[in-house]
Amino acid sequence: MVPGALLADPTMAPEPLSYTQLPDPAQEAQAQALMQTIRCVVCQGQSIADSDADLAGDMRALVRQRIAEGEKPEAIRAWLIQRYGRWVSYTPPVDAVTWPLWIAPILLLGIGGLLARSAFRRRRA
Repeated sequence: MVPGALLADPTMAPEPLSYTQLPDPAQEAQAQALMQTIRCVVCQGQSIADSDADLAGDMRALVRQRIAEGEKPEAIRAWLIQRYGRWVSYTPPVDAVTWPLWIAPILLLGIGGLLARSAFRRRRA
């Protein structure tokens, strides 16, 4: 199902492509990684890699075509967002190195709260 706004503008209409998987495994892995970060509004917020909507299929084919042509993932992502506008969003992947940066302050606050509570109890006793 392609949104009417995309069909109304011939420059936005999905291109007929036949890519289902790239023959080069490294390029296919690169395409899959990029497709996991692009979310489709028509697909109820699923990544275009996981959705079975026609629009997501068109986007997958476009990503594979551009990866096969040697284009960088950042440029493809920017092009998809420019081309499909409000129909897509970008969700950066959670890097294995960054998650401790989010958890560390929470742990520090928890430990600080426990220490403050025990110090407060000692003063009252």
